[in-house]
Amino acid sequence: MTLLAFTVMAFSSMFVIVDPIASIPAFLAMTPRETPEQRIKMARLACLVSAGVLLTFAVVGKWIFQYLGITMAAFQMAASLVLLLVALDMIRAQRSRVQETVEETTAGSVKEDIAITPLAIPMLAGPGAISTAVLLHNQARGWEQNVALYLCILAVCAVSYHILRLSAKGVQWLSPIALKITIRVMGLLLAALAFQFLINAVNELRKTN
Repeated sequence: MTLLAFTVMAFSSMFVIVDPIASIPAFLAMTPRETPEQRIKMARLACLVSAGVLLTFAVVGKWIFQYLGITMAAFQMAASLVLLLVALDMIRAQRSRVQETVEETTAGSVKEDIAITPLAIPMLAGPGAISTAVLLHNQARGWEQNVALYLCILAVCAVSYHILRLSAKGVQWLSPIALKITIRVMGLLLAALAFQFLINAVNELRKTN
């Protein structure tokens, strides 16, 4: 895979699974009393924390699995199921409980600062996003693709910040119908990505057997 193709795949995959657009309703619901400036500050911190978590797992995730005796094929299969669960909920225009539960969202609405939890973890950097970062790092070939992946993670978190920032300033301009359509399309793309990870895992098992 060329550097450009890998970069496009890495950015699109990370953006679809982080899914900042679907986080907007919960983000606004958990900050009903905050000013736009306070919401923007929370969004900035949440995206910084998310970037740190995703970069950390992208770099050290492979060694953690080796230490635990987990093969990459097994992890790819498990991750594909997690991504598929998220995708099915997105296609139904629902926020997946894999990314955050109703209890976490409710608890967030009574917290003074929801930036680190539940906004950063698990809403943005949840199990699906962490799994995707690890899988993409495993698929990277050479230092150029590794660097491209790290830059894509930073770029996705930066875009997520700007999306949440716009939502904090322009709540009245958000169209629920447009949000649902966008979420469903992204869910379809994520489902395809989940099956691709599963196919890659099966092919890897065939090569080792």
